[in-house]
Amino acid sequence: MITAEEFDRLADLPADDPAGDMTPYLDLSKARRPGREVQRVNVDFPIDLLRAIDREARRIGVTRQAFIKLRLSDTLTQP
Repeated sequence: MITAEEFDRLADLPADDPAGDMTPYLDLSKARRPGREVQRVNVDFPIDLLRAIDREARRIGVTRQAFIKLRLSDTLTQP
């Protein structure tokens, strides 16, 4: 534990100063990213579509899950 004053002092140090590393004093177990919470869903895909997804995912060097997220995001953000 450190005092609030010491914590503030660490926060005021330059970002590239290793002495300003505040992570040992943070409880990240309950950290979250507002608006980025995850909800698991199950989706059934035809085998041929999964094979095509896997081929494209391998081609661009990402996982199947990452590829599906990328394509959905691209599609939904298009005007």
